[in-house]
Amino acid sequence: MNFKTIKDFDLKGKRVLLRADLNVPARRGKVMDTNRIDRLKPTIDYLREAGARILLLSHFGRPEGAQNPEMSLAFLVPTLEECWGCSIRFAPDCVGEKAKAISETIGDGEIALLENLRFHKGEEDNAPDFAAQLAILGDVFVNDAFSAAHRAHASTEGLARLLPSAAGLLMEAELLALDKALGNPQSPVAAITGGSKISTKISVLKNLVEKVDYLILGGGMANTFLYAKGGDTGSSLCEKEMSEEAKAIMKHAEARGCKIILPVDCVCVQEIRVNAPAEIAPSGKIPAGQMAIDIGPESIKAISTVLEQCKTLVWNGPMGVFEIKPFDEGTNALARQAAALTKAGKLASIAGGGDTVSALENAGTCDDFTYISTAGGAFLEWLEGRTLPGVAALCAAHKAA
Repeated sequence: MNFKTIKDFDLKGKRVLLRADLNVPARRGKVMDTNRIDRLKPTIDYLREAGARILLLSHFGRPEGAQNPEMSLAFLVPTLEECWGCSIRFAPDCVGEKAKAISETIGDGEIALLENLRFHKGEEDNAPDFAAQLAILGDVFVNDAFSAAHRAHASTEGLARLLPSAAGLLMEAELLALDKALGNPQSPVAAITGGSKISTKISVLKNLVEKVDYLILGGGMANTFLYAKGGDTGSSLCEKEMSEEAKAIMKHAEARGCKIILPVDCVCVQEIRVNAPAEIAPSGKIPAGQMAIDIGPESIKAISTVLEQCKTLVWNGPMGVFEIKPFDEGTNALARQAAALTKAGKLASIAGGGDTVSALENAGTCDDFTYISTAGGAFLEWLEGRTLPGVAALCAAHKAA
């Protein structure tokens, strides 16, 4: 991946169209989680210190090309000012005369937030005329929204073809981390993949067996593989209709020299609730009327041994129903093992996906992983081996330059 970064440009006095992802969790006009805003701050600080004139672009919600006051970005201004420690101007549109007025009057080091991109149909359609309307507002395009990079929209792909383009610091960090994970990793490489269904991650699993030495499966998807091997999964979540797909993946993994690691024991309950009575059963021998909702102690030991042999780990998905205690113990144990190996300099650990981030936060290990991606769909599409339009556009812009 060859792309320019903001450090490759002299940005003093330049109008920078900064594509961010400010689609933050909010309730009744109040931001509930500032993580995406906080992670954007290094880029904001760099651009301000460089004397850039920053025009923030973002989507929020799904207004589907129509003006919707409930999805206006205006409510973000106080939170952005508090998190970034500076004043923020607001433009009630992202194109047209009102946007031009701010673009022409913004000063060096100042920031203006433009209204929701998705109020215009041309954004999601990647319409050339809409991209051109955005482009006239700036001199340089900076994409710092990896979480939107899997969308070929005007503000992620179209703008990169019209202006000198660069990755922001967050985008750069994401791409370097992903390259370290699967692009040019240190071997041996392990992938932990969990979650409820294999049907939603078929492409991920097929790509991973091509790239990793160990594919460690947990959650409901592991039950499907155990069933495909002839195991009894009791009342556990199990996609029995996907057993042939599971067999095909196992066969392909064997041919590629990828070892699939399945749980050897499971924590089983009759009902899923906090502190429900539980017992340990061998995987594939779940008692009738019971369901496996976490990996057992022997599985934790076996997987920990594998992790100790590896140099790189990619993690997507929990090992069980981590939201309900104490059935987060399997996920927590592996997360802490990976964190300890990372802190010791023995493992590069990259994790991503909504449930994954929540699970690692629950384990208290987020700060100890090499990199945590907050991108949901983009991270999954990258795991599938798909080309991300927003990233491809940055690379194409670099090549053209």
